[in-house]
Amino acid sequence: MSPFPTFTVFDTETTGLDPRRGHRIVEIAGVRVENGRILQESAFSHFVNPEREIPWEARQIHRIRDEDVLSAPTIDQVLPQFLAFAEHSILIAHNAEFDLGFLEVEKESCWGYVELPECLCTMKLSQALFPHEFRHSLDVVAQRLKLELPAERHRALPDVLLTAQALLRMMEIGQITSLEKLRSAAAIRTLSAR
Repeated sequence: MSPFPTFTVFDTETTGLDPRRGHRIVEIAGVRVENGRILQESAFSHFVNPEREIPWEARQIHRIRDEDVLSAPTIDQVLPQFLAFAEHSILIAHNAEFDLGFLEVEKESCWGYVELPECLCTMKLSQALFPHEFRHSLDVVAQRLKLELPAERHRALPDVLLTAQALLRMMEIGQITSLEKLRSAAAIRTLSAR
């Protein structure tokens, strides 16, 4: 039996960098990792209608256009679906404070109380394992770990699959054999502490 619970590695693409200034999620994806296996065949991936225009700067990064999300459901429909997908797991993201910050704001548009699971961060894990390295972006971490970069970087599902591979590789390199060790290396500050 694995010493780890199931993880849900997730990523969001957004209209900008700050959800408190009205920026919204336009895509969310997740993949479950169980017993060291990435369950790619049952991944979650959805466009989200942000109910606003996607700025040119954001389109240059993720290549998601207004037409792509026009007929997509809004976050009040997609977020509960994603959380159902992630049920009974711990969330993992690269630069998790960014993605979790969006979930914290976006959950306010959902009907009823929405509780987000515990979330750990592969960027924090990289910083703990490679403290003398200056850069810890997903691209740099992937290259450091000799992982192949997907053709479609900055789209939610390819980024999720890359992050999941990075997570498993770093756990192996760091000889992280318990959830307690992973938490101590990859925990993020709580949003309420900001």
